[in-house]
Amino acid sequence: VHPLWQSPLTIPGGTRQSPINIEWRDSVYDPFLKPLKITYDPTTCLHIWNNGYSFLVEFDDSTDRSIILGGPLENQYRLKQFHFHWGAINDWGSEHTVDSKFYPAELHLVHWNAVVYPTFEEAVMEGNGLAVIGVFLKLGAHHEGLQTLVDALPAVKHK
Repeated sequence: VHPLWQSPLTIPGGTRQSPINIEWRDSVYDPFLKPLKITYDPTTCLHIWNNGYSFLVEFDDSTDRSIILGGPLENQYRLKQFHFHWGAINDWGSEHTVDSKFYPAELHLVHWNAVVYPTFEEAVMEGNGLAVIGVFLKLGAHHEGLQTLVDALPAVKHK
């Protein structure tokens, strides 16, 4: 059980409930799965903001300049935002787990199905509306690619 979710959930979430524990032994190889193609245009980055419990980096999603397609997706999806989950200590912070193992942090890149839905808000309400790439993060050497983001964090210290 995740340290932040010690009490039983009061709302049934069905098969799409979060957080989930990915069990390696239950994984099934799909030989027909196509590669996931990721095309991001850095100039679509709009701003970074603090929503009171995390920070989000938001992107211009009015066009198909930052998209993902392929893999299990039937349509292409536009990048809307990315955010991180982290904990008070390095032992846990990820929202999801693999074989009950927590990671210090987790990055979520949130995309929406602009082929089927006219707005992000409408896509959120549907089963095929969002595609989120989750990346587990661990402690390691200095990461130059993240430094620009780290340098911007003091500007969004408060909601």
